[in-house]
Amino acid sequence: MTRVTGMILMLWVMVIMPARADLTIEITQGADNPVPIAVVPFGWKGSSALSEDMAQIVANDLERSGLFAPLERRNMLSLPSREADVVFRDWRVLGSDYLLIGNVEQGADQKFQLRYALFNVLNQRTLAQGTVAGGNEVLRDMAHRVSDMVYEQVTGRRGAFSTRILYVTADRHSTYNTDFRLNYADADGHRARVIFSSKEPILSPSWAPDAKRVSYVSFEGGRPGVYVQEIASGKQTQITRFPGLNSAPAWSPDGKRLALVLSKSGNADIYIKDLSSGELTQITRHYAIDTEPSWMPDGKSLVFTSNRGGSPQIYRVELDSGWVERLTFEGKYNARARVFDGGKSLVLVHKGEGAAEFNIAVQNLENGRMRTLTSTLLDDSPSIAPNGDMLIYATHKGNRGILAAVSADGRVKFELPSTKGDVREPAWSPFLN
Repeated sequence: MTRVTGMILMLWVMVIMPARADLTIEITQGADNPVPIAVVPFGWKGSSALSEDMAQIVANDLERSGLFAPLERRNMLSLPSREADVVFRDWRVLGSDYLLIGNVEQGADQKFQLRYALFNVLNQRTLAQGTVAGGNEVLRDMAHRVSDMVYEQVTGRRGAFSTRILYVTADRHSTYNTDFRLNYADADGHRARVIFSSKEPILSPSWAPDAKRVSYVSFEGGRPGVYVQEIASGKQTQITRFPGLNSAPAWSPDGKRLALVLSKSGNADIYIKDLSSGELTQITRHYAIDTEPSWMPDGKSLVFTSNRGGSPQIYRVELDSGWVERLTFEGKYNARARVFDGGKSLVLVHKGEGAAEFNIAVQNLENGRMRTLTSTLLDDSPSIAPNGDMLIYATHKGNRGILAAVSADGRVKFELPSTKGDVREPAWSPFLN
């Protein structure tokens, strides 16, 4: 057994405890100088309380980013919901650089409208204002959209609070009876729901670029197969189920092809499946194990893990020519690479020379520099937010698997533990619109 294959198997042979799909946020490290902001409770004149505290959702989103320090409500001197009621002097005294207010109304069609405004407290300038609308079932979505707006106005980068995550949980009832579930949730772990379940392992979930489909590996029927599933309808399509390995599906940037790993010819190599024509093209041909492909943004090359140099390292292959180059040289183990920053960087699982831990690291492809972001014992399966600011990964806390996140610069960290059980294989969605 190679180190690459052994690592993959080890993650699932571990003792798996019962699991629930819901996640909570525990911030473990924030930025050194977070931006002070006041998110005032939104005005509402309905006959009963709203089902969601939308202002609190916004404050939680911003705090979770690590870049903002929301003012506690008990310290607010007033609770304005309209611009005419804002007294900027009060917010300057409290040290807030920014102020967000809002007002929720319900129309005759029973739809809710949230009118919001963001102010720069220091110069008393309105930075943004607008309206988001929807039914009771999308109040959280409306709040996340406001969070995205605030994040972009202050940082200049698009927010990713309105995105989704996939992750796998396992609920072990006995030695030979485990329920595996593929879960779909908001980026903050709320509104989790199971979109596929099986008595057999589920691995390698991956989002299509349109965020309407996902791919994964299921051992349903006793051997691995690659599947594509529509989120809305639940329709599942089997893509490959050859003898041997069928693993690590990765969507092309245009959503028309899947890169995957097959061993149908006796060795683990990378192939590309055209989802329209069904055409299967072999990309690598080597006696070593080639696995874990990830696309470059232009769709003309792939990065992948291979032990062809004696230890697992990251390589790139050009699809037209088949030319292969090695990308990682630092450390004895580099695997599970994902491309981000417009193809300028990789996030990967890294083990340094003489190190005991498998950590998440970022390598700059332009200068080759490697920077380790995490320091726990067994970190795995990194996935990047679509704005490139944060990444989510699997790790361990005590005797069970949890999810955690870290900013691309390593300054901000938080955990998303479930109340019990084993959680693995996270995948962050693209932007939803």
